[in-house]
Order: sequence, then C-alpha cells, then structure tokens
Amino acid sequence: MQTLKQTDEFWSDSYRGHSIATLNHGSGWLVYLDHVLQHNKLFVTAEAAVAWLRNQVDRSVPGQVH
Repeated sequence: MQTLKQTDEFWSDSYRGHSIATLNHGSGWLVYLDHVLQHNKLFVTAEAAVAWLRNQVDRSVPGQVH
C-alpha cells in the first residue's frame, strides 16, 4: 500500500484494489470509497476514517462494497 496524496486536509491511497480517501470537512472527516462519497459517514479523526474504509474493503465481496 502506497500513499498517493496526503495533506493536512486530504489523504488518498489504494487498498486491495480499491481507491480510498478522506477529506477534512471542518466538522469531521468524510470518506470516499472508489471515488464515491459514503453518505452519512463523518469521523472525528482521519485514522478512524481510514480504519472504517479498510474494514469496508475487507468485508466486501470482490467488486461489491457493503
């Protein structure tokens, strides 16, 4: 796994063939999975956001995210 981009406000990477990213929205961290905003998800820390994204990928069936 190699970090693609990282700033204080944005982070993106690939994980098991999926694109994952976090964005600081001011009130928390938004998450994007395969370039799609995951609605109703807002995390206190970037680390919590990344952990959730990785968990979603780990739980997914190839080509389908829960």
